Amino acid sequence: MDKILIEGGKPLKGTVSVSGAKNAALPVLAACLLTGGWHRLKRVPQLRDIRTIRRIMTDLGGAFRDDGSGTLEVNSDNLTGYEAPYDLVKTMRASILLLGPLLARCGRAKISLPGGCAIGARPINLHLKALVAMGADIYLEHGYVNAQANRLNGANIFFDIPTVTGTENIMMAAVTARGRTILKNAANEPEVRDLADMLRSMGADIHGDGTDTIVIQGVDSLMPCQHEIIPDRIEAGTFMIGAAITQGNITIDACLPGHLSSLVEKLRQAGAEIDAGGHRMTIRGPDRIQSVDIKTMPYPGFPTDLQAQFMTLMSVADGWSMIRETIFENRFIHVSELRRMGADIEINGGQALVKGKDRLFSAPVMATDLRASASLVLAGLVAEGGRTEVHRIYHLDRGYEAIEEKFRGLGAAIWRESE
Repeated sequence: MDKILIEGGKPLKGTVSVSGAKNAALPVLAACLLTGGWHRLKRVPQLRDIRTIRRIMTDLGGAFRDDGSGTLEVNSDNLTGYEAPYDLVKTMRASILLLGPLLARCGRAKISLPGGCAIGARPINLHLKALVAMGADIYLEHGYVNAQANRLNGANIFFDIPTVTGTENIMMAAVTARGRTILKNAANEPEVRDLADMLRSMGADIHGDGTDTIVIQGVDSLMPCQHEIIPDRIEAGTFMIGAAITQGNITIDACLPGHLSSLVEKLRQAGAEIDAGGHRMTIRGPDRIQSVDIKTMPYPGFPTDLQAQFMTLMSVADGWSMIRETIFENRFIHVSELRRMGADIEINGGQALVKGKDRLFSAPVMATDLRASASLVLAGLVAEGGRTEVHRIYHLDRGYEAIEEKFRGLGAAIWRESE
């Protein structure tokens, strides 16, 4: 097991490029199960979660050709299975994305229930309810979802709450269903639109992605395609906050600023200067960070995946800030570790009151989930008094590609060591 060590106090300077989005790459890979032939995917990040879904798909009979530079070719001509076992699914909840495409392609699927999640409940009942409405026969047995359907039928689906993976799963199930499927109260995150773009390249008939109503007209067959995955907006946002918290001046290349409008607004309120255009942004951190309130919301609201990082920024701001978390009930579990570094944070249910301090102090800390890991790295970049050690960084490796190398390229004193 590795740990990351950081010596704080160095402003970030220079240029960094953003990797492909993990949360877009996972459903895109799952979609390759919908039809045979070689799919060519560009900008696939080298991440632990990507390796996990590749292992599952390989066990199902999928094949891969990887050139090592982010281009991945995927073939599912010879599917030999329809089961995603617990020993792999337990490490990545997004494995449930295989349910829709397997059911559509094979007429059956057996997926282990994902189990617990550190940041809160992520129920899949909305996925299952939608598939039943489309004619699937589903039952739960021995911790597995068992699903069967000769061919799914189009249906009108209303999601009780917007669900990104639910929207993606049912989109993939619906593209070859008989008739028309309408998804209402659908998620409209950029990752959902990216999947829709890929499915259209495969021959799917999809309209309305990017809104809360998505219409899919089923087609008889699909074809393999070439697709480039969108930049990771959460990685870009993490670097933006890193520039602000260190009083740095960085340029982020290969990003899509429009996907981060809520963060741009909040960072400007905090005093950062941001110039955005095309596929790049320049961020200059303020001399003194101003406290700003945030409330996490579904896209285009403030992303829950940037809440922990923004809380670290507010920990060294002038004044008090209120952070409200409305997506996941346990997404303040990083607070205890930030307190170890001197942060003054009080939690009351789904909100955290942060009193900005002049400084944070280095300490050994332990990552509890993916985005909490990033928040502790950011804290380490400004901590005083020695080295910060971030343990259990396997969480970090699930969603950030070579993050310590990218920060080091911006001038940070950060490196990885074995425990």
